[in-house]
Amino acid sequence: MSPTIIIIDYILGLIMWTLIGRVAMNIFQKEDSNFFFMKVFVQLTDPFIRMFKLVTPTFLVKPLVPLYVAWFFYMFRFYVMPYLLGYSVMGMLSFPLESEIARSLSNLFK
Repeated sequence: MSPTIIIIDYILGLIMWTLIGRVAMNIFQKEDSNFFFMKVFVQLTDPFIRMFKLVTPTFLVKPLVPLYVAWFFYMFRFYVMPYLLGYSVMGMLSFPLESEIARSLSNLFK
């Protein structure tokens, strides 16, 4: 397994989870809030939201747009990354970032 592909998956996973985090934060805070963490989520995710603007439907409610963009990252990680990693089947276990987190949590609570 190539370390480059693992690093790419980790980066894509962090982007995906940050977009999901923005949606979750938006439940409690407005996007233009002065709350530090909301500002960070907006600053980190706005470039990706702008990048996917052409394929984002206009009927989507604005607070759900980051979730829609996160879906693209999820689909790429679910279908393309397992192929690049050499897995013969695709599925949840093919996510190195989440597998590592699950393994760490499992070891923590043993």
